[in-house]
Amino acid sequence: MRAAVLVAPKQLAIQERPVPRPGPGQVLVRIEAVGICGSDVHYYEHGRIGDFVVRAPMVLGHEPGGTVVALGPGARRHRPGQLVSLEPGIPCGTCPQCRRGRYNLCPDVSFYATPPVDGALCEYVAVDENFAHPLPEGLTAETAALLEPLSVGVWASRKGRVAPGSRVLVTGAGPIGLIAAQTARAFGATEVIVTDISPQRLALASELGATATVNPHDTPLSSLPSAGFAPDVLLECSGVPAVIDEAIRTLGRAGRAVLVGMGGDTVPLPLARVQNFEIEVTGTFRYANTWPTAIALAASGEVALDRLISHRYALEDAEQGLTAAARDRTTIKPLVRPQPH
Repeated sequence: MRAAVLVAPKQLAIQERPVPRPGPGQVLVRIEAVGICGSDVHYYEHGRIGDFVVRAPMVLGHEPGGTVVALGPGARRHRPGQLVSLEPGIPCGTCPQCRRGRYNLCPDVSFYATPPVDGALCEYVAVDENFAHPLPEGLTAETAALLEPLSVGVWASRKGRVAPGSRVLVTGAGPIGLIAAQTARAFGATEVIVTDISPQRLALASELGATATVNPHDTPLSSLPSAGFAPDVLLECSGVPAVIDEAIRTLGRAGRAVLVGMGGDTVPLPLARVQNFEIEVTGTFRYANTWPTAIALAASGEVALDRLISHRYALEDAEQGLTAAARDRTTIKPLVRPQPH
């Protein structure tokens, strides 16, 4: 099979590799769509993210969807021909975090495209059957691929306890911010304001259900409370330290700030506001037990994933997908289709 392999920073090679054989309890999946994430781009450009360093050739891609083509010994949950979305992190299942249901915090998780684990920018992968989630009729492989970023949005709304009647501020209208805004509406939020400095992304946020949008270049976030909008929940998806500080200051009493975006190692915290308003501040790390909800939201149409796809590439052009955002400011979500056409 063909695989897109990162061999050095800014060097991607299409290599021939053996088709994996599914082991006990595994299924073999023909990969038909893979979303390109910001972490893929960061590994491509720099060869590392923080302490995670690419020390050997590695296949990128952790947002895959495809079709089951074979079952390993003892695998019973699927049938050949079934469309599935792959959850890219396989936890150990036995540590204290796994036993408590927080398997996203498993210290021994094997996560696609996180060194030294290969990802899914290839034609086939073998995966634990429990992490290949069947999709209902009517959904596509492209939708299956984007259930991973949708799971990030689901996890963020759960962490923020978004509920019917919630007022939500979403900072950053990249793919995750656009998904988080839709997810908040699906969870019952009656007001969802999205901020970004890109008019094009703000227009898309409005199209996808944001009740209002704000460009901080024109309207400072600090003006929102005096204009009558003090959100219950902040879903911070920009990762920009100055934005985080200002956005937390908009929260009302007993508000909840969920830090989703990855930015600097440290950010300023408006401590007086946090203390005086008893604001909860929490981070997010991936997700746990989100796929059933994500599948239901996609199947119902409450979250429009296909609208986020801005570019499609063949596997041999995967490098174009990794550099799309640098070339085209309108890029939202590039997608790679590994199978030959």
